[in-house]
Amino acid sequence: MTFSIRACFGVLALVATLVTGHATAKTNDPDRLEAFLEATGFDVALESIRLSAESAPAMLGIETEDFGSEWTRLADEVFDTELMHNEAIDILSEALTDELLDHAVDFYTSDLGRRLVAVENASHMDDDDGLRQEAGQAIVAGLVQIGSPRLEELKRLNSATGSEDASVHAIQEVQVRFLMAAAAAGVIELRMEEEDLRESLKTQEGELRRGMKVAGLAGSAYTYQAFSDDEITAYADALENPTMQQVYELMNAVQFQIMSDRYEALAARLQGLQPSQEL
Repeated sequence: MTFSIRACFGVLALVATLVTGHATAKTNDPDRLEAFLEATGFDVALESIRLSAESAPAMLGIETEDFGSEWTRLADEVFDTELMHNEAIDILSEALTDELLDHAVDFYTSDLGRRLVAVENASHMDDDDGLRQEAGQAIVAGLVQIGSPRLEELKRLNSATGSEDASVHAIQEVQVRFLMAAAAAGVIELRMEEEDLRESLKTQEGELRRGMKVAGLAGSAYTYQAFSDDEITAYADALENPTMQQVYELMNAVQFQIMSDRYEALAARLQGLQPSQEL
């Protein structure tokens, strides 16, 4: 399951809506929730959030290398896998219903589903994004050249997971919360109010959206290259199912909430981080 980060203007509001709508069908059995995470690959997607910490200092005008091993230590503490895993379980226990769980698990434990999760897990944990993007763009160029219908099916996959529109707003929200938390901690001096910061980021939205569309398509082309056209179409059909759409809405919201929480915690901890003595 390839996840985007969906800014839902408050995951708690979404969770409350889902719980209200399915008050008698919540899935709060820990074993079933763990099985859901593993079957869908969401456990690996959560673990991969740690990799995004490499880009955090750049938001503040700081070089990661300036802190040497200190940065690695801090990122490992803040983006603790068990902590993020437990937070996901807590939220899902209040919002995930039997219907949603069963639908997702039924698909992702099928032969096709298991194979999809295997390549998606590998993609999540691949830290060589540059190589993956380069190879993916070459595949896309080849598909364009031969006029392959596969390209449109890959676009369907990305659209069904909200990988462009929703992620744009989520990235902006994470940036705002991270920068505001860093300013509150005295790590940076932010010379604009939150409203002005949001407007500034909004002016860059078009460029961000275009970049994400290109990157998302290249990523999908690379990740699913071993699957047939018919299998890609079958996956797109499965993702567009209304019940699966609800699964993704919840998963994206949970991932966004956890990522936002961790970045705010990271900003608060930066104040005590000292440059590496090895430099």
